[in-house]
Amino acid sequence: MTTPSPHTSPGRAGSKLRGLYVITPDGAPDAAQLQTRVTAALRGGARIVQYRDKSGDHGRRLETAHALRELCEAHAALLIINDDAHLAHAIDAHGVHLGQQDMPLEDARALLGPEAVIGITCHERLDRAIAAELGGADYVAFGAAFPSPTKPDAARVPLMLFAQAREVLNVPVCAIGGITAENASEVITAGADMVAVSSGVFDRPDPEAEAEARRLAALFRAGQRYKVQG
Repeated sequence: MTTPSPHTSPGRAGSKLRGLYVITPDGAPDAAQLQTRVTAALRGGARIVQYRDKSGDHGRRLETAHALRELCEAHAALLIINDDAHLAHAIDAHGVHLGQQDMPLEDARALLGPEAVIGITCHERLDRAIAAELGGADYVAFGAAFPSPTKPDAARVPLMLFAQAREVLNVPVCAIGGITAENASEVITAGADMVAVSSGVFDRPDPEAEAEARRLAALFRAGQRYKVQG
């Protein structure tokens, strides 16, 4: 096992890094509709919401992030901002998710403080996950677990990677990419603590979005996790 990171269990959020993790569609044009869909996901049992918006409309992003922060607080869930640690800091979000080309982890930690949740995209690389944990990340994400309509060119990761990660990491592991209620149990059984879903929930109208979130969230209550063999 690696040496536990000093940020493995953030004071206000560590116990919540398990379950359904939803990612909002990039640049959703209708803020009111986005809030409705996020509310449906939260009612269905989402524990973490990641706000993803790559547009340059800072005012809209700030306003939407504030609204989502309030929604998450009302449902005892976490709000994570995609890529933008400065936006996370501006609205006091629970944390930030960083890709390999984004702000360095140590800079995000310095900006957001010791209690912020910082997640790192590791694609299919276990060595990156180990380095992220040693650098103070609170969780790591591997993907694509399955063919993804959101990122069709993303490299696939084998289920064994989640089992291997559980053997060597102390921080929670998130699976992302093409996850639905029909296949999520495969990565959960393999070792994922969280499943990140975007189109699988947000491409559905409410109440279907809430129902899909409920099915996904229920998988974490379905029983014991077993290691994948082979």
